[in-house]
Amino acid sequence: MKIICIGRNYAKHIEELANERPENPVVFLKPDSAILPKKMPFFIPPFSNDVHYEVEVLVKINKVGKHISPKFAHKYYDTVGLGIDFTARDVQAQCKEKGLPWEKAKAFDGSAIVGEFYPKEEFDLENISFQLQKNDEVVQDGNTSNMLWKIDELISYVSQYFTLKKGDIIFTGTPAGVGKVVENDILTGTIEGKQAFQIKVK
Repeated sequence: MKIICIGRNYAKHIEELANERPENPVVFLKPDSAILPKKMPFFIPPFSNDVHYEVEVLVKINKVGKHISPKFAHKYYDTVGLGIDFTARDVQAQCKEKGLPWEKAKAFDGSAIVGEFYPKEEFDLENISFQLQKNDEVVQDGNTSNMLWKIDELISYVSQYFTLKKGDIIFTGTPAGVGKVVENDILTGTIEGKQAFQIKVK
């Protein structure tokens, strides 16, 4: 399976990082080795002093698809979840400064938290409320209504470039409020009030 991530999909997050608003979705990949095993803590990698959390709504693909029309995209997933795209912000800044790819900053081992998935029928997909708490304080409070590109649009767009396969996961972008993690932080993600994950930082 592969992890397909979307960057810059919430306007306020674009503003907080002083990035340009893109004409099309920003797409990058994480390998399967980026997934943090269940019940494992997240270890801050030794090559970074500035790892940030980015909570995101996830979609799990349920069948093979290529060149998917937006109107048929809903047939390619039946569950929605929540996760974290950990980012080594200092490494990313160095890569961007030199015009290099971001993979070292985004795709390192353990950089993808994949929480619980729930039937999509439980949600209004264009109005999903989700939050990230750090040590019981809400640090990110998002809603899919604020996405620049909706879930079905993302599936259609990504499928123009990559064949989507069963088990692939799409990270749909993070809202404003990203920030640094430090040792002993507890990160808890909720989607429409359901706890999708909780991890400790070491």
